Amino acid sequence: MEARRAFTSATRTLSTSSLRSHLSSLSATPLRPLANVHANIDFAPAKIPRKRRLQTLAVAVWSTVIVWSTFVFLLLLSFPQTWPFLAIYVFWVLYIDQSPERGGRISPWVRRLSFWRYFADYYPASTLKTCDLPADRPYVFGYHPHGIIGMGAICTFATESTGFSQYFPGITPHLLTLASNFRVPFYREIILSMGICSVSKRSCSNILKGGAGQAITIVVGGAAESLSARPGTADLTLRKRLGFIKLAIQHGADLVPVFSFGENDIYQQMPNEKGTTVYTLQKKFQNVFGFTLPLFHGRGLLNYNLGLMPYRRRIVAVVGHPIHVEKCEKPTLEEITRIQQKYIEELMWIWNTYKDEYARTRKRELSIVE
Repeated sequence: MEARRAFTSATRTLSTSSLRSHLSSLSATPLRPLANVHANIDFAPAKIPRKRRLQTLAVAVWSTVIVWSTFVFLLLLSFPQTWPFLAIYVFWVLYIDQSPERGGRISPWVRRLSFWRYFADYYPASTLKTCDLPADRPYVFGYHPHGIIGMGAICTFATESTGFSQYFPGITPHLLTLASNFRVPFYREIILSMGICSVSKRSCSNILKGGAGQAITIVVGGAAESLSARPGTADLTLRKRLGFIKLAIQHGADLVPVFSFGENDIYQQMPNEKGTTVYTLQKKFQNVFGFTLPLFHGRGLLNYNLGLMPYRRRIVAVVGHPIHVEKCEKPTLEEITRIQQKYIEELMWIWNTYKDEYARTRKRELSIVE
């Protein structure tokens, strides 16, 4: 009995001392997951100027506007009283309203909202004018590069945040996007009021037929180019893109190349070189749905290096010199190729003239990959 009591006492003493040593080691060493989080995430300070907070909020709102529009629509669906109105709205969107194909419903008031000023100042985004564009003819602007989302294109051509109407008075810009965006309830009304229209051939023709002062902006590289959008690079998908040049010739619209320095710098994209599984899946997705999903990341609302918000990187959209074309309803391939070569030369002039000022951190020179 005495031996058993001695053994039990020793066991308790050993257990107590062991427990104390473990607790002391835990208090001295932080939990590794929490330590790794704090070590890898660059959190924003608590005190930030109100103006910068509003800039971040504006970008966050616009980045999630499709989600919020869909949420509001689904929320209204939960109330039976709204069903008749929503049914009429959906029928009107699908079968009656042709605005996306007929020049949209542009609202100067919406384009001039102070919200867009905060949105542009976040990066900040600006427009650089290299020459005057007379408003006595229609225009086709080619925007490069596509980037992940094309935030610079929105600032320059879908809002007045960078002063488009001030630089080019008398010209009405229409940024073009996929027709599928106009099937998202409520979101479509917002982008229509910004002057954004469908990128279909019919839509382009209807706008350019409006004559002098009408302009369309096509993000030429499209979904294919978004897969090569990485900081410090400018790999363009342009050589095989002849449709927008043919369109300009058919309507006698001058071609204006626009290169947006910094567009590729606002997001980081995961490795997806040709031949990898990721690239193959992205291309298959593009072939099925007409667009693709780049796997990217940026910063967050409360940190600087983890999230889906774009980084604060300067964007400068340089609007080049117009390339005059003679109207021809059936241009030959030789004529289209000749105009394309002039277009590429002007685009290269923009790059070579301003790269040392706006692309100082570039990893390589501008390249037309296909």
